[in-house]
Amino acid sequence: MTVSRITLAQDLEFSRIVYGMWRLSDDTDTSPEHVRAKIEACLEQGITTMDQADIYGGYEAEEVLGRALKGTDLRDRIEIVTKCDIVAPAGRYADRRVKHYDTSRAHIEASIDHSLRLMEIEHIDLLLIHRPDPMMDHHETGAALDAAVASGKVRHVGVSNFKLHDWTLLQSAMKTPLVTNQIELSLLAPEGFVNGDVAFLQERGIRPMAWSPLGGGALFQPEAAALRNRMDQIAADHGVDTAAVAVAWLLAHPAAILPVMGTNTIDRIRALGAAERVKIDRQTWFELYTLALGHEVP
Repeated sequence: MTVSRITLAQDLEFSRIVYGMWRLSDDTDTSPEHVRAKIEACLEQGITTMDQADIYGGYEAEEVLGRALKGTDLRDRIEIVTKCDIVAPAGRYADRRVKHYDTSRAHIEASIDHSLRLMEIEHIDLLLIHRPDPMMDHHETGAALDAAVASGKVRHVGVSNFKLHDWTLLQSAMKTPLVTNQIELSLLAPEGFVNGDVAFLQERGIRPMAWSPLGGGALFQPEAAALRNRMDQIAADHGVDTAAVAVAWLLAHPAAILPVMGTNTIDRIRALGAAERVKIDRQTWFELYTLALGHEVP
């Protein structure tokens, strides 16, 4: 079964399930050959969208990807998402005194150039501002993002972890439309479905991206036993693993969410697309939601 595709903008189409590379440089094997095998395992099932960030792996994950892409045609077969604005005392920012955010034009431009060089690519398909910056000058940041698109270095821009007021502030100073907000969404982090995060995007026809769709592994802890047991039953009925049910729960929502899945295990990568085989009806969706909340809805 080939994973379906979804349009984020007129000329930007992603695979419905995204492969997250935040652990790419944490693997015991970061060789180009092994990374290529992961990408090929994604492509075999139609997962073409790769999610990166400059900070991943202590500012090393982009370079790991770049070494794998070099000398191949893989770049022409995938879409690359990356992020910027988190500055932590590590890697190329090891001399910084404190972790902070930087949405200045100079930092955004430098980050884009770093990302292009490290991944050895000519353009970024989607650049996200990684975290809301309480010191953001929205005019400066908006102009920097507009300029990045105009330069051709970045095809489209969006944000991550923004609240609606952060979104509207930044968008008010931009000519280029923001095309997504990558937020935490899962059965164990469902707040976005009721606090306005998803509704704001859904109203505007903007497709949310969901990070940590398995709840950071918390679904597999004893505290989630009742939820896990029901998910196990659904998984058995569909011939998939339990993780596929968690992802299918997100896919069932009408906001057209794109889950970002991260694993370094090739066999698990090969199973990512199985989530689309699981059909979650309304009552099953609420059944899982209720178990996740620990009480019935009001």
